[in-house]
Amino acid sequence: MDLTQGTFQEKRARSRKMMLLFAMISMFMMFAGLTSAYIVSQERPDWLDTFEMPIAFLYSTIAIIASSVTFHLAKVAIQKGQRSSTTLYLLTTLALGIIFVILQFEGFNQIIETGYYFTGKESTVTTSFLYIVVVTHLLHLAAGILVLLVVIYNHFKQKYKQGQTLGLELGAMFWHFLDILWVFLFLFLYFLR
Repeated sequence: MDLTQGTFQEKRARSRKMMLLFAMISMFMMFAGLTSAYIVSQERPDWLDTFEMPIAFLYSTIAIIASSVTFHLAKVAIQKGQRSSTTLYLLTTLALGIIFVILQFEGFNQIIETGYYFTGKESTVTTSFLYIVVVTHLLHLAAGILVLLVVIYNHFKQKYKQGQTLGLELGAMFWHFLDILWVFLFLFLYFLR
């Protein structure tokens, strides 16, 4: 009975990880399409060659990388049975995720302050593309924050413990994907102007 239950749990974990992997691949393909359109649009005569990425986007990149580190540390801590450390790391991850979002909006404000707009007569194709890419990522990050809130809730309900961390692992996988995706987008937008 115990061996059958363990096999069922392993199959269930594998299938959930596979479903998440397929979802992440489809999200990546959407961003691949957006970045391809960005590259093609660079040939337009109205493309801004001198556009500078706002410094807030760099700081937000640092925040999201740090949040991936703290999420990983939360996973390690729960596997060692360190509940209080797990709580600290999960809450720090949430705070860093919120800081990331705030810095993204600050980046938008910095772009507007330099005289570039995302829509309307004053907009450019360059800033409109940047807006679409960043807002689309922010929507995915909103899903990531909801997932993180569920992980934190389940942690407080003591659903995770050594050997039983599937929900936390899935949340971490998705969060790390969002982190890697943003770093890719930031570097792409920074170097391909």
